[in-house]
Amino acid sequence: MRSRIGDIYALEQLSGGNTCIHRLHPAAKLLTTMVFIVTVMSFDRYALGRLAPYLFYPSLLMALSETPYTMLFKRLAVALPFCLFAGLANLWHDRALAFSLGALSVHYGQVSLLVLVFRVYLCVMAVLLLVSVTPFAEITKTLRWLRLPLIFVVIMEMTYRYIGILIDEAYGMYTAYALRRTRGKGVDARDMGSFIGQLLLRSLDRAERVYHAMLCRGYTLRLGRQGDRAWGRADYLYGALICALCLAFRFFDIQPVIAGLFGGR
Repeated sequence: MRSRIGDIYALEQLSGGNTCIHRLHPAAKLLTTMVFIVTVMSFDRYALGRLAPYLFYPSLLMALSETPYTMLFKRLAVALPFCLFAGLANLWHDRALAFSLGALSVHYGQVSLLVLVFRVYLCVMAVLLLVSVTPFAEITKTLRWLRLPLIFVVIMEMTYRYIGILIDEAYGMYTAYALRRTRGKGVDARDMGSFIGQLLLRSLDRAERVYHAMLCRGYTLRLGRQGDRAWGRADYLYGALICALCLAFRFFDIQPVIAGLFGGR
């Protein structure tokens, strides 16, 4: 359980870097991530070739921010099975022939499944990269500045912060339980009800103390000052470049250009 707490917050620890991406304004990174996700999700379910150019975004950010791909892929692997199971039905319900590669026939169901997996890959990678290059407090502050409904910001903020407290309380209770039992591992079924109830009460009490400590340190639910930091030339250039590329790939088909670079094949 202790290692799980470290895994949860390990990605955010990368946000303390000093690369050119880390130094950008949080609002610029958040807005470009939103534009990227919206344009990726707006494509047709068969537009596999149109989505391919969007690989530029995660590739560029990982290279410039020096974010390790292995750490991102471990978290991406959690989301991929869900989209695979959601798209498996397409293999049976969409049997129309899309194209043939020699003796191999590719159906539209297979194409739509690949598009679904590719979309999830691009969107999840964009969110993971945003967290790895931007402190979570700056993300929530920017969401307040963008006038996102307060209830969504607070739920996201409290869930992210208190999940570690919940695991820490569960670890302490399980250690005490294991020291008092004579044999076996885990929590017995007859003790599970009281264990969960005590965990809830202890977590609520601990969370209340943490929340009051946050209030003493200036935390507020409402919109506060965004800070004295203003957008610089690099922030405008980064935002304009990423948004322009995302919109260009969305409204203009560059597949013929790519095919021309490879001799029309």
